[in-house]
Amino acid sequence: MVDFNELRKDFPMLNGKIMQKHPLVYFDNAATSLKPYQVINAEMDYYCNYCANEHRGDYDIAHRVDVEYENVRNKVAKFINCESREVVFTSGASMSLNMVAHGYALQNLTADDEILITDAEHASNVLPWFKVAETIHCKIGYIDLDKEGRVTIENLKKALNPHVKIVALAQVTNVLGYSIDIKEFAKVIHQNGAIFVVDGAQSVPHMKVDVKDADIDFLAFSGHKMCGPTGIGVLYGKYDLLDKMDPLMTGGGMNTRFDTCGYIGYQYPPLKFEAGTQNIAGVIGLGAAIDYLEKIGMDNIEKREKELKEYAISKLSKLDNIIVYNATSESGIIAFNVKDVFAQDTATLLNSYGVAVRSGNHCAKILNEFLKTDATVRASLYFYNTFEEIDAFVEACKKGGDFLDAYFN
Repeated sequence: MVDFNELRKDFPMLNGKIMQKHPLVYFDNAATSLKPYQVINAEMDYYCNYCANEHRGDYDIAHRVDVEYENVRNKVAKFINCESREVVFTSGASMSLNMVAHGYALQNLTADDEILITDAEHASNVLPWFKVAETIHCKIGYIDLDKEGRVTIENLKKALNPHVKIVALAQVTNVLGYSIDIKEFAKVIHQNGAIFVVDGAQSVPHMKVDVKDADIDFLAFSGHKMCGPTGIGVLYGKYDLLDKMDPLMTGGGMNTRFDTCGYIGYQYPPLKFEAGTQNIAGVIGLGAAIDYLEKIGMDNIEKREKELKEYAISKLSKLDNIIVYNATSESGIIAFNVKDVFAQDTATLLNSYGVAVRSGNHCAKILNEFLKTDATVRASLYFYNTFEEIDAFVEACKKGGDFLDAYFN
């Protein structure tokens, strides 16, 4: 049995290092997670003991970097159940999705084709497709959300047509936190002859994701949301699709040769997509984060977050001044507002009690039309959060109507 309270000792941010009036209640995990010592120390070990570039040097330290770097690629492959040659290191989910848009969509779609998304998508899974449509004049279509804000298989089927070539969806949306069955969606999408691009930024850190079992075509996720470093992410792609893609960036390390006539020979994937010096320390830290999460167990993490979410909703539902927009969502994300109080003012008040949340549209700018509100407050939970922290959060929410107290507390 996992002692989640004991795990909090692994996180320096949770151990009295921050100078503020109240103990830190960190409920902004959908934006970025806290980092355990195991990840911090792994990066420090690289910088202090074997700092060299990867895939370039002919000396012992450089060889160790190569081995450690590729070992992490193997860890990622095992973590999501794919081949290591299908794992591309990127700067994060945003870069991963842009790589698919520019490297695959621009090369394979025409003006007659259509890309399907939803109103609930993060900007990183909207704007790259807008750029594709702007460039080749294809259509952007939308799958309707149901009355709760979910993406249903029925609405997917209604939106599909022979022109749809790409469907790009978040497995877990970043504002309402609803989850889709990517295996079921992939089956229907493939029957239509389209490929399925999955934004896994809010799912991979919180649940077991098996890309082979789900039969998805591309998966993007970021290290910093799963206890790893910032500036490192992953693009998974089926190898035959990666092989057809053009690289987003060119430069050192991704080519086999080039000459004065302009001929360029590319490496095979994944090196084809890793131009220049990579975020080596970030890769090493990502490997340590995967080790850390797997030691806890992804099933245990998912169960813990559901327990925390259910407890929080049960407490918030008793408050007359709180509007919750996603009480039934499966993830640890809670989107809410205090009645008649602007979201940023609520966040400011909560901050005065040591509670860190996010306010605004959360990079999902077209979802506001569905929610019929300009902004929401988002409290997002992770496994190291506690029931006691939720109690403190709820107590602060009770004072939501007195947001001006934030300036005097």
